Amino acid sequence: MVKTGIDNISEYMDIFKGKSVGLITNTTGYNSEFKSTIDIFNEKTDLKALYSPEHGIRGEVQAGDKVKGDVDYKTGIKIYSLYGKKRKPSKEVLKDIDVLVFDIQDVGARFYTYLYTMSYAMESCKEFGKEFVVLDRPNPINGVDVEGNLLDLKYKSFVGRYSIPQRYGLTMGEMARLFNEEFSIGCTLNIVKMTGWQRDMYYEDTGLNWIMPSPNMPTVDTAVVYPGTCIFEGTNISEGRGTTKPFEIIGAPWLDAGRLSDKMNAFCFEGVKFREVAFRPTFSKHMGSLCYGVQIHVTDRKVYKPVKVGLFLYEVIRQESGEYFQFTSLSRGRITKYGIDCLIGDSSIKEAEISAEDIYKRWKSESDEFIKLKNKYSIYGLAKN
Repeated sequence: MVKTGIDNISEYMDIFKGKSVGLITNTTGYNSEFKSTIDIFNEKTDLKALYSPEHGIRGEVQAGDKVKGDVDYKTGIKIYSLYGKKRKPSKEVLKDIDVLVFDIQDVGARFYTYLYTMSYAMESCKEFGKEFVVLDRPNPINGVDVEGNLLDLKYKSFVGRYSIPQRYGLTMGEMARLFNEEFSIGCTLNIVKMTGWQRDMYYEDTGLNWIMPSPNMPTVDTAVVYPGTCIFEGTNISEGRGTTKPFEIIGAPWLDAGRLSDKMNAFCFEGVKFREVAFRPTFSKHMGSLCYGVQIHVTDRKVYKPVKVGLFLYEVIRQESGEYFQFTSLSRGRITKYGIDCLIGDSSIKEAEISAEDIYKRWKSESDEFIKLKNKYSIYGLAKN
């Protein structure tokens, strides 16, 4: 069985000796015995403050909804929001601590905001002279496969701050090392390592129990398809929120489900089949309306390419939707951006000047280049392939 960073914390207690501690965590912050990281640090260290990412400390807040500061009901410790007006910890909220600890389960995709909560916290620790500690956890969709393009910094946002691909094949601890060196953060960084984890493992291989990192990430199956289908968040196509299979079910009221599934199956992508479905979302896009689309059934994770499949599915749905298809926008102050550009990290698929096949060829060369970089920051050995 794999032991995560919090399982191995007793071997690293010297880091916290005589120091005040702050903790960034959420509903995934548990050890393998289902004891909360908050409770463990409250017992073993001088825990002074808690910091909440998107979705809240207890995972109760829906995607995009602001997280408010509060007091932890069990310990009485103050909770500071890192997903409200400010996403970077200020000097004021860090004033009572010496060490800031990060313990959150990631999903291995560039769009997930926990990555950037971590990077902002690292920047603040550098600026205000605090130590930063990552309690490492598995990449649930393995630490080998890399897929997608490198984000163009013109399109950076809280769903993509750095030039990394959609699927990056690193743990959070390894990503912290990469961020610290490649993007010149330069904080005092310690990684509490896992034991027993191997790069080719999917989450089920670890012996650990899956705890939802966010309300719409219910299973590892969701995480497997997410690097490809999250892009539909930037459109008026339902990505399956409001169903029991978010990101696995994709559709809209105007689509022909049979035609869409036939077209996607005709590509003969490895490791996946498409089934026509009808669904009625209980919230989010097209709430209460009957939608038609496909469910993505991954038959072999080892050969399945989620980013490639998501890109081709996007192209077919856009063609099939005609005038019904729309992009959604993100507004912050006077700046308006298309969500699809922020998610993709460039404007290539919005402009649709070249085919999905040609776009993916370019993305493949960029992801191959990233593999060389990611190997520099591997803690758990190099990928065998």
